Amino acid sequence: MSGGNGSLVLTARDFKSDQEVRWCPGCGDYAILSVLQGFMPELGIERERIVFVSGIGCAARFPYYMQTYGMHSIHGRAPAIATGLAVTRPDLSVWVVTGDGDALSIGGNHLIHVLRRNVTLKILLFNNRIYGLTKGQYSPTSELGKVTKSTPMGSLDHPFNPLSIAIGAEASFVGRAIDTDKKGLTDVLEAAARHRGTAFVEILQNCNIYNDGAFDYVRENKENRIYLRAGEPIRFGPDGEKGVVQDTDGSAQVVRVADVGEDALVVHDPAHREPSLAFALSRLQYETDGALPLGVFRAVERPVYDELMSGQLEDARERRGEGDLATLLHSGDVWTVP
Repeated sequence: MSGGNGSLVLTARDFKSDQEVRWCPGCGDYAILSVLQGFMPELGIERERIVFVSGIGCAARFPYYMQTYGMHSIHGRAPAIATGLAVTRPDLSVWVVTGDGDALSIGGNHLIHVLRRNVTLKILLFNNRIYGLTKGQYSPTSELGKVTKSTPMGSLDHPFNPLSIAIGAEASFVGRAIDTDKKGLTDVLEAAARHRGTAFVEILQNCNIYNDGAFDYVRENKENRIYLRAGEPIRFGPDGEKGVVQDTDGSAQVVRVADVGEDALVVHDPAHREPSLAFALSRLQYETDGALPLGVFRAVERPVYDELMSGQLEDARERRGEGDLATLLHSGDVWTVP
């Protein structure tokens, strides 16, 4: 509906479809869906101009539950399909919903290329460190030694770090949030929605059936969360007693502020031209550092792929005029196949 001044006014209810939401009771996807439906009205965009594209997995059911346009596509290929949509329909707000298996295994190639191209779309990667839809096999983010149905003696694979991959692929926006942290997730989604280009957001999501408690160290204990805030020294813990400094080798280290002084702390700058510090922050893990960073790691401006493509097409029209497909097809060597 429209407001008194003619502006579009939508509510969370407007983004709830008539489909029965079918995830396991207690799944973290419910919390993410609720936050996303509550956040969508803030975009001020008609539902007809919003599209959710998903691959395969539990998270891939999102298009059914959002009262927008959407496509439940094929395994790992959601970024490729969303790219085609985004570059041909710049009037649309395109969102990709994927999981750690869908995006980082069969879809890894598509993911890194959409990030480096900087297409105007938003990628939400739900990371539960397990294959949930296919009943509990280890995933590309499962920890070393993870015992599952497919690794009864423990996984031998070193896990991917989704944020490190995204930053290494020169993603122009990289963020992380938790499924149950409504404010933190909303803040990151708002920043992602405002970003020009590809925005990559990892959402730590609990699979209470096949990998329950994987992220309890930050879901249940706020003291282990390092919230990244632009322009502020990176501090966390009770009364901000801990902080982050950058070592001489470029790595990020957790320290006690009383030992080094606040002036030694890293002042977070997600807009820094070089990705090295954002990468260093992405390497901080609870298992090795006792805490995990959350928020926007990187948000920089650089040329947007779909805008560059539009510019090339317009330049071609100015130079050569409108093309003739029939003439093109019959130019050069042509043969008939009986």
